[in-house]
Amino acid sequence: MRSYQQRTLTEKLFLHLDRPMYLSGETMWFKVYATDGTYLKPLPFSSVAYVEVLNQASKPVLQGKIPLQNATGQGSFNLPASLPSGSYTVRAYSRWMQNFGPDYFFQQVVTVLNTATTAGAALTDSVGYEVQFFPEGGNLVWDLSSRIGFKATDNHGRGVAATGKVLNQFNQVVVTFRTGQFGMGSFVFQPEAGNIYRAEVAVAEGTVLKRELPKVFAQGYVMQLQNTTPAILTVAVRSTNRQPETIWLLAHSRQQVVVAAQAELIDGSARFTVRTDQLLEGVSHFTLFNSEQKPLCERLYFRPPVRQLAITASAEKTEYTSREKVRVQLTTASSGTSALPLAANLSMSVYRLDSLTTGTTADINSYLWLSADLKGTIENPDYYFTAGGPERTEAADNLMLTQGWSRFKWEHILARQPPWLYRPELHAPVVQARLTHATTNAPVPNITTYMSSPSRLVRLGNAVSDSSGLVEFETNELYGSRDLVLQTDPKQDSTCRITLLPAFSTQYAARPAVAQAPASRFETDYQRRHLQAQLQNIYFGKYRNRYTLPPTDSTAFYGKPDEVYMLDKYTRFKVLEEVMREYVPGVVVRLRKDGFHFIVINKLNRLPLPEDPMVLLDGVPVFNTNKIMALNPLKIQKLEVMDGRYFHGTSLYNGVVSYTTYKGDLEGFQLDPRVLVQQYEGLQAQREFYAPRYETAQQKQSRLPDLRNLLYWNPNLTTPTAGTQAVEFYTGDQPGRYLVEVQGLSADGLPGSTRFTIEVKPAL
Repeated sequence: MRSYQQRTLTEKLFLHLDRPMYLSGETMWFKVYATDGTYLKPLPFSSVAYVEVLNQASKPVLQGKIPLQNATGQGSFNLPASLPSGSYTVRAYSRWMQNFGPDYFFQQVVTVLNTATTAGAALTDSVGYEVQFFPEGGNLVWDLSSRIGFKATDNHGRGVAATGKVLNQFNQVVVTFRTGQFGMGSFVFQPEAGNIYRAEVAVAEGTVLKRELPKVFAQGYVMQLQNTTPAILTVAVRSTNRQPETIWLLAHSRQQVVVAAQAELIDGSARFTVRTDQLLEGVSHFTLFNSEQKPLCERLYFRPPVRQLAITASAEKTEYTSREKVRVQLTTASSGTSALPLAANLSMSVYRLDSLTTGTTADINSYLWLSADLKGTIENPDYYFTAGGPERTEAADNLMLTQGWSRFKWEHILARQPPWLYRPELHAPVVQARLTHATTNAPVPNITTYMSSPSRLVRLGNAVSDSSGLVEFETNELYGSRDLVLQTDPKQDSTCRITLLPAFSTQYAARPAVAQAPASRFETDYQRRHLQAQLQNIYFGKYRNRYTLPPTDSTAFYGKPDEVYMLDKYTRFKVLEEVMREYVPGVVVRLRKDGFHFIVINKLNRLPLPEDPMVLLDGVPVFNTNKIMALNPLKIQKLEVMDGRYFHGTSLYNGVVSYTTYKGDLEGFQLDPRVLVQQYEGLQAQREFYAPRYETAQQKQSRLPDLRNLLYWNPNLTTPTAGTQAVEFYTGDQPGRYLVEVQGLSADGLPGSTRFTIEVKPAL
């Protein structure tokens, strides 16, 4: 396990969404936090986060690549006005996280209302129920007493109250049970050999579910974990094997080994004792192994974190009038008796609460400590972090029984080299393509492939295909929608086909619990929201698509050229051959049987280089010099030349001749039919959040209606070492209650959040 941990870095992403409910046509804002999976510290590992909005059929309707810097990033989606009402899943992951499966991705359900349709926001009103049973440790074994966890839910994933009983084949009741918190519970049961068992569960008035219990094995092992005292855990193991046997118990918290103990199984029984202070905070796994290192049973345990990021947020008052300044004071400190001011990276949203706003956004504290390590959706995860006694402890234990899950496979851990298919994107998004034979579809290895995107910024990548025909390129500084050009040198290969591989994951986890949309009785509220959205779009729509791009390095990939010609400074010829012969002494034009060739004169010894140089048009390689010579030189603005050999990745160019057009779009130049040209969505540019300011009397008296439901969004708040920061924003014209939500993470891995409300009343 320790060897696996050293080879495997665990990464978690958390998204702070600006609100839980949107109208079609509105903007969804979010901030990405990247942490390591063990200690939750900010992890500047991946350079890009993949964020998607999935519909109810798990099909992506929106996708974006969000650049990450210093373990954070920010992004947004304009929800199409035609997007149907319903429940959507927002998920986020990195390329490295794809190695561990889609259940490892961040997921949150949001509601989208399309108010353009009549009462179009209501989801199905049908109610269904389900009940599931989970033997502690994994299996039921004949004649061995086991604890069985169970969970009763409706079709929206919410726990429901239920009572039940287990009956044998003679309809005799052998055990009864009742749900506790969130529809979960447990009972002790010992199946007797030869009997057949079923469960009958009453989940609602007149509704009884009949279910078979999990399969019972004739031989095997069972384990039971108990809190003997608040500080001591006992793991009891029983087996049908009565022969002496050595077994091992491994306890690890998020892949950090904390306990490794050995015991002898005598007369089918063994016992381990573990101190709770040996475990890390959060979810821990207890796994039982036999002498052959085969995992036998597994059980999860939750230790609530003691220290958290305590965020204190307060406004100067609780009530405001329209278009009034709100000043919020933020303070961050470590929680506990020795609370000290603590610097933190924060994000903050302020949105209106009304009858259409259902649910809440995910909480960074409960997600990183709990939800991220459990499969499926957890109902009200914040509950497990509140002060409580035996009831909360029992609920947490039932949660571990019913939603226990490993993010890894033991065969991967025990293997010398885990089968990672996706390498991390440490510096930039990685484009993958595969080279296959055009007729046999067999992979084509050892072929140099070139990737470019037409632009006035000359960028070029090259890579050699591996044994599976795979090539990979880093796409530095590619923002927005671009054309990617991938090709091979026809002199090296003329039979392969290039296929661009998808950047986003095509694997999907089980859909989280469906969010509840308001019922049709709120049709008046839909109409009000629809009017508000239309007015906002009319008067402030021009501010929705303002973007900020990071500074761009305009230097070509080959650096400073040896020769630069701005052709407008010279007499313009109508034939490119004349331009090359008259103005470019470093390049000699030769005419052979197959047409034109360029020969670069080495500036060091003034001798011609033996092969044709790399010829580029707007950064795109052109291997047919005849086609370049047929180009109208009046379309070319600039010509650059590298007078000497140039090493680029694994390639060696006999000089570089680079042409740049006025627009950087190839000016209608026809590429070779073998070349793959495909649209590519690069990194998402940072959209600017706009909110009116009412600092002057004239601004306050503006007749433009301000009907914002989202008053404020700021993903870039930081508190200094002193732990204090002030934030200002203005209310709009809509009266009502507004929720102020702040979430964040400290440098030492303490997550935290806080919420409070303010009231906005009409100005007198």
